[in-house]
Amino acid sequence: MSSLSAVINGSPYAGYTYSYPHKSAYRTFDPPIPLQQAWADEPRDSLFLYLHVPFCEYRCGFCNLFTMANAEGGWVGRYLDQIRCEADAVGRILSDAKFASVAIGGGTPTYLDEAGLSELMATANLLLGEESRVVPTSCEASPATLTIGKARLLRDWGVDRLSVGVQTFDDGEARSLGRPQTTLEIERAIDVVRQAGVPVLNLDLIYGSSEQSFDSWRRTVDSAIRHQPEEVYLYPLYVRELTGLGRIGAAPRDDRLAHYRAGRDALLAAGYEQVSMRMFRKPVPVAAAGPIYCCQSDGMVGLGCGARSYTRSLHYSSEFAVGRAGVRSILEGYLVRSPESFRYAHHGYRLCDGEQKRRYLLQGLLQSAGLSISAYEGRFGTRVGEDFPQVASLQEAGLARRDKDALQLTTAGLERSDAIGPWLYSPQVVDLMEAFECV
Repeated sequence: MSSLSAVINGSPYAGYTYSYPHKSAYRTFDPPIPLQQAWADEPRDSLFLYLHVPFCEYRCGFCNLFTMANAEGGWVGRYLDQIRCEADAVGRILSDAKFASVAIGGGTPTYLDEAGLSELMATANLLLGEESRVVPTSCEASPATLTIGKARLLRDWGVDRLSVGVQTFDDGEARSLGRPQTTLEIERAIDVVRQAGVPVLNLDLIYGSSEQSFDSWRRTVDSAIRHQPEEVYLYPLYVRELTGLGRIGAAPRDDRLAHYRAGRDALLAAGYEQVSMRMFRKPVPVAAAGPIYCCQSDGMVGLGCGARSYTRSLHYSSEFAVGRAGVRSILEGYLVRSPESFRYAHHGYRLCDGEQKRRYLLQGLLQSAGLSISAYEGRFGTRVGEDFPQVASLQEAGLARRDKDALQLTTAGLERSDAIGPWLYSPQVVDLMEAFECV
């Protein structure tokens, strides 16, 4: 663990704590773990379902997600057959499960044609059952692949949130990010979401590229606000190994924090609420009393190659890669798996009691609402300050505060979420992540 002074005085951008632990800390289980055993004592009345589509029309220069651009002929159809096979196997084990929310991500789900999307939604219904069209459902989309036909189809299947990867409203900046899209495509995609009657539109924006100026970033944020999306995510640019930008030695701007603050302030001034460092949403009933869409919660069932599943003490998924050869190899393995193999977890991480506490702390602390101290103590029977003395250090440094039952990051702490999160990782997880060889 680095010192707190490094968190305060170093880069605010050490790493995105999207989930804990990161996939790079996962290892092969020997022997594989039966899912019947893994889920035996888990609550099943409010699960999260995630379906992964590992295909895109092109791979953006900053992307390190598990996906393949321009998949080989026949792979998409074989993949849809196989994810249905997996859903059937998992559904038999979790036959009594109830789902509170659904997300479809990737990759780019709207890379699929309308027939493929219908097949994917029918696969989800194997687990959702009769409530399929009333469970809050989110789907990711790219401007280039989202058509009115696809948007209406998804809406008919019950999708009530479309997340569009805009990144920037500047065509030159988009090209510099390895994303050959135009502002005209973005505007058309936003119109498509509105025409299809999807209640919640999210726009993803990215800041910190070398081609982006402070003024051009403000124009992008202002353009997003002009469209009045229900949600906006502000992502700092990271340049990681084996990505397109990483291969050419690109680097993000040193003043990303100033860009973040400008974007944050503009959204707050426009009436948005800040949910986390990245997420902002309108203060209106979004999908009634529906949940915040996230993939970090315990009780998550992931389907597809690249999807993660979480119980309280076990996280599991397929193996992880970024480079095309590595992704291809893992996908090839998935496409030939037997139905019986889907009844087991083959790769992942076992969370001991201490790691479960650490994960719970990170999940709460990195949200604007903060960690519920009473909920923590109710679940674990211990005090968070005694389990994690670092909490007191954050408070002394002005990065966190106690507000009644909530332990919250301050404004200064929230903007350093990507430094505070990794600072709280356990030495064991850090060692596993550092030993991982990305392919």
